[in-house]
Amino acid sequence: MHASQPTALTEDAVVNTVRAGDEVAFTALVERYRDQLQVHCYRMLGSFDDSEDLVQETLLRAWRSRATFEGRSLLRTWLYRIATNACLNALERAPRRVLPQDVVQPVSATTDTSEARAEPPYAPEVPWLQPYPDSRLEPPAPSETEPEASVVSRETIELAFLAALQHLPPRQRAILILRDVLDWSARETASLLETSVTSVNSAHQRARATMRRMKPPGRADDTPPAAPTDQERVMLQTFMDAWERADADRLTALLREDARWAMPPAALWFDGRAAIVRLYELFPIDWRGRSFRMMPTAANRQPAAAAYMRPAGESTFWLTALHVLRIERGEIAEVTTFGPELCRAFGLPQSL
Repeated sequence: MHASQPTALTEDAVVNTVRAGDEVAFTALVERYRDQLQVHCYRMLGSFDDSEDLVQETLLRAWRSRATFEGRSLLRTWLYRIATNACLNALERAPRRVLPQDVVQPVSATTDTSEARAEPPYAPEVPWLQPYPDSRLEPPAPSETEPEASVVSRETIELAFLAALQHLPPRQRAILILRDVLDWSARETASLLETSVTSVNSAHQRARATMRRMKPPGRADDTPPAAPTDQERVMLQTFMDAWERADADRLTALLREDARWAMPPAALWFDGRAAIVRLYELFPIDWRGRSFRMMPTAANRQPAAAAYMRPAGESTFWLTALHVLRIERGEIAEVTTFGPELCRAFGLPQSL
């Protein structure tokens, strides 16, 4: 449940409310920022589960330090400062989140067939990147005094961007998010991180260079649409139909020549349409009599489908995966297939 939006307050009234020690009033005031702060923590950490914990910690820290809020900055800025520092502290003791592309070599069209396995090499101990449900991305209504606070654009939340962010050192990650996503000035960012503007600018340049290197193959230079388009929804439906009909030819025809397909928590990914075609030749969609039902959804502002499998001889379809699609110029450029354990935030039914 999202908190209802409080009436806009003057700056003095905000300061008085924060410092007054009225927990109910304080909670009503800060809860409006919960969704924004959680997305910020998610970008920093690459984990939906951890972002929930960190946003809760942020609001608890804010309550405990309420007497220090003097109104020299907006309440939102103060909360982002607390959240960023909480995330930086968490990152000191946590490994970075990864996708299979970060930890293993790909299966390609030239990989020896003898290496093919019916059961993928699951690695639940790896700190996998998690998807973020679009249902949790709807922003709160902007206030009269803070109109910039904000719609979440696809280019700042899609999986490719999140995966690239995880390759930045924590402080560089924070600087790039604050500067390029939240549009903070170098001076504001330096103040939050208690460093110099020169240091911020230098780290920002290095972070941008890394992000350019991490750009996925074939990534369009134009800004992606804010949400899945009609064309993408049609392609998602075609993708789901192909799965349900066990039509691998139709499925792979949707893929770009250099498409990638990753399958966390399996340490496994396929590089190129030819490798993916080979996968479904060896292990067809209806392998051993299994069948599928698909449910459309959306993750990270990208089209997605929940997959439910019914083993041969059974009557129930069980949740087995969440497929998140990256579509470029009318073709599927990338599919990331997450296991159910990485998608609890979506609230998907476990069976159909």
